[in-house]
Amino acid sequence: MSLGIYIQVPFCQTKCTYCNFHTGVVASTRFAPYAAAVQTEIREHRLRLGNVSVNLPDSFKREVVDTVYFGGGTPSLLDPLHLGAILNAICETFVHEFREITLEADPETIEPAKAESWAAAGINRISFGVQSFSDVELKAAGRMHRRADVFRAVPILHAAGIRNISFDLIAGLPHQTPESWSSSLRELIQLAPQHVSIYLLEVDEGSHLGSELLRGGTRYSASAVPSDDAMAESYDLARATLYAAGYEHYEISNFAKPGFASEHNRKYWRRLPYLGFGAGAHSFSGQQRWANAHDAAAYVQSIARGKTPVEQLESVSPAQALEEELFLGLRQLAGIDLERLQQHYGVALGERFMPLESSGLVEREGSVVRLAANHLSISNEVFVELMR
Repeated sequence: MSLGIYIQVPFCQTKCTYCNFHTGVVASTRFAPYAAAVQTEIREHRLRLGNVSVNLPDSFKREVVDTVYFGGGTPSLLDPLHLGAILNAICETFVHEFREITLEADPETIEPAKAESWAAAGINRISFGVQSFSDVELKAAGRMHRRADVFRAVPILHAAGIRNISFDLIAGLPHQTPESWSSSLRELIQLAPQHVSIYLLEVDEGSHLGSELLRGGTRYSASAVPSDDAMAESYDLARATLYAAGYEHYEISNFAKPGFASEHNRKYWRRLPYLGFGAGAHSFSGQQRWANAHDAAAYVQSIARGKTPVEQLESVSPAQALEEELFLGLRQLAGIDLERLQQHYGVALGERFMPLESSGLVEREGSVVRLAANHLSISNEVFVELMR
């Protein structure tokens, strides 16, 4: 078995209007104490987790850490020395054979010296929050970078030897039009990243823009957000464009050139074990899920006092595990093997899928069920029906 490690870096230069993550804009003087706390949590994780009834399987001592993911926030804001020290703490604590070390980065934070230090530390994959190639959309969303920063950053990474690059784009940003979306896709194809994530704008109370949309207000350019139908059309255009450019669609939001699917994120979708460190980081052992407190200052204080920052802990029941298998499995374009699940969980699932199959929302091939290709853009509605 292999083990993934996630490092949460909850710091940003600014708060994007659409962001619903627990991140904050803080002085850079707080970065070093935070990085030191993460290193301590890594080195002392087994003892500290044991103090709050997290039961790590004995197999964790033998499992090899092969993927590390620095997420955020904007992890590229940290000094490369901090990132290297965190990786050293992982090396000293776990059996490891790194295949993929990902760093989330904003294009405007890329500098030659930084990129060279990242590569020297072993970071071999960069995930860019591009979101759009339209400066009008980027400005309205509160992003710091502009189109030119993306074109400047990619050659810097290539020169440092980092060739595995992923781009995020968001369908549904304020002021987005069919023409601007098509242009963003063309420019993405021009830069030819190895991996692409396409997200639809999320509307919920957790972001400034989402909250404004739910209230029917106009701040944060809420009145310029495309309709749901327009977002679905943008998603479908992205699928067609990326397919024509040689990308494999392997998960609802994710596309990759052959051999470049995200190894770390696949652990989440396949319910493989992973450990999260840092404020707000989540973990999964196979039997339990837990999460650290979100507040970064409280997290640092908790570590300094010898306490465990875990604030949520639950044991995963067989029924919950099956629900996760269905939900996460259907997110993958390969689908789920009903025969395997029925044998493992001792339940019959065929009738559960019959209404979805008869309505054309899912397709069945032998014992494998997958979302119908023409209904991927409404996958959430399919999941709701399945879980009833």
